[in-house]
Amino acid sequence: MEEIAYAKLNLALRVRGRAADGFHDLDTLFAFAEDGDRLAVTEGDGISLCVTGPFAGDLGDGEDNLVLRAARALGGGRHAALILDKRLPVAAGIGGGSADAAAALRLLVRWWGLGVAEAELVALARGLGADVPACLVSRTVRGTGRGDVLEPVESEWAGAPVLLVNPGVPLSTSQVFGRWKGLASDGNDLQPPALELAPVIGEVLERLRDRPGAGLVRMSGSGATCFGLFESEAARDAADSAIAAARPDWWRLATRLR
Repeated sequence: MEEIAYAKLNLALRVRGRAADGFHDLDTLFAFAEDGDRLAVTEGDGISLCVTGPFAGDLGDGEDNLVLRAARALGGGRHAALILDKRLPVAAGIGGGSADAAAALRLLVRWWGLGVAEAELVALARGLGADVPACLVSRTVRGTGRGDVLEPVESEWAGAPVLLVNPGVPLSTSQVFGRWKGLASDGNDLQPPALELAPVIGEVLERLRDRPGAGLVRMSGSGATCFGLFESEAARDAADSAIAAARPDWWRLATRLR
């Protein structure tokens, strides 16, 4: 049995301030790509995790892995052998561990045949991380609070061709938030501090904006992944080819929004 951990995108992200508990108050619009990491499950003894794929080396499979934490929070004494095919870059602003943990919850509810309501799963997901509830539902939603208070949104972007590009620079979410100076930006308030830490993000955004057929172009989350929505799959694929030729070392994913 398998489940996709859909890549998360922030179509907009506003930082409203810092709360007394140290976390930041956000107002963000989450959307999700059709593709991402892949999580499979088979019979096992206890709960275990094996990580494979192109980004396996950047991710540990130890006790602090969010997939294991999610499985144990849901499963108690149940058994499952999980295999994570890590296709998305780590520390990249597109969900990563949160999407993987959410996929584990969805997958294991089916695998174990649990009658758990979505509201119960969302509450469990909230304890695993701020982005996990949105990644759990993996559909277009508005997130407030820490990003974990969700409000349904009528999506006008389903099926839109999108190109994700990451320059291969991991960014610490806490470091990006730490450099936020209380200023608003065009679409993503975390973009200016992320640019301070990784100036190459500016080149990624410029290359996406310069491509014919590009519409909305933004950095996702705390970076460094950026995305462009395109008017057609042909325009998206042409942009993918052009960026691949110019920057073959950059990671790219040509997909569509769910």
